[in-house]
Amino acid sequence: MAVTNYVPLLVIVSCLLMLTSSSHGHYDKEHIPLFVFGDSLFDPGNNNYINTTPDFQANYWPYGVSYFHPASGRFSDGRILSDFIAEYAGLPLIPTYLDPQNDDFLYGANFASGGAGALVESNAGFVVDLKTQLEYFGDLEKQFRRNLGDAKAEQLLSNAVYMFGCGGNDYLSSVGNNDSILYPYTHEQYVRMVIGNLTDVIKGIYEKGGRKIAFATIPLLACWPSVRAGRVGNTCNEELDLISSLHNQELTKKLQELENHLDGFMYSKFDLANEVNKRMRNPSKYGFKVGDSACCGTGPFRGIDSCGGKREVKEFELCDNISDYLFFDSNHCTEVAIRQYAELFWDGDSDVTTPYNLKAFFQGELTTTSRMQQL
Repeated sequence: MAVTNYVPLLVIVSCLLMLTSSSHGHYDKEHIPLFVFGDSLFDPGNNNYINTTPDFQANYWPYGVSYFHPASGRFSDGRILSDFIAEYAGLPLIPTYLDPQNDDFLYGANFASGGAGALVESNAGFVVDLKTQLEYFGDLEKQFRRNLGDAKAEQLLSNAVYMFGCGGNDYLSSVGNNDSILYPYTHEQYVRMVIGNLTDVIKGIYEKGGRKIAFATIPLLACWPSVRAGRVGNTCNEELDLISSLHNQELTKKLQELENHLDGFMYSKFDLANEVNKRMRNPSKYGFKVGDSACCGTGPFRGIDSCGGKREVKEFELCDNISDYLFFDSNHCTEVAIRQYAELFWDGDSDVTTPYNLKAFFQGELTTTSRMQQL
């Protein structure tokens, strides 16, 4: 009888020890962590834990209605890009860095903040800007070194994938009342500042051991529901498309330059701009019925940012079938659309994700041959 009771006890103790070692510094080199930086396209709820306003939060119904109950703080009806990439890579949901309940980041951490820009000035005081996100990552690096030792921490950081989605808010937040953007800068000067800040953060990660960087280009913003709803005649703001395109061109050049000058640096660039644009222009081809209006909001194209009734405008409408829509709210896509983007980011060909896709990053398919197939 004593032996019968003793064996299960050993099993329980063994399991508890395994759990304890995992949360206090056991790093399994077989898994590749994912660290996420950026804005609302990637924010899993960091803005729930900062002093901000509902304009920069999504932790209330109907956000998350298709997957999370209650709402997690993601700016969608369900999961976001980084959630799907983690799933495809065999990782759990990447923990929200600012959630005080999270203290185990061996599979990665998500630092993204809704409304954040590469420039500190973009939505300053309401979001966690990209420079501060890098500082948080530096704090986490020190934690890894304390808990794992230098050798294992360096292995973890060099194996990891670093995903970015940032820049759109630097342009959206610069639209003035006179509908002229970027004063007193030219487009080229302003884009250089944004790309310069992005480059500084990439180099900061590289200096801490990061080698595999993944970037989503910023969408072409001219005809988004939020932009059209705020203009006389509900027209598109073509200037936003010009500067978004210039940003993406300069980002490509900068990533290529970094690849040529930083030993071991590799990047994956997903053409989110073109993929969103194609679905806006021809929604039925991709399984949508509506490509120019949001599911949740009010006003023209439901482009007034009132989804959930917590922001300045309290009235809002919610569509009957979310999956019919490309956009969930005035600035963010539905989970159905986001899953499509994630699949292309994961294993898309060189027409959409180049020079490597994320599958190659996570599964180690980084030979010269596989790279040439991507080119």
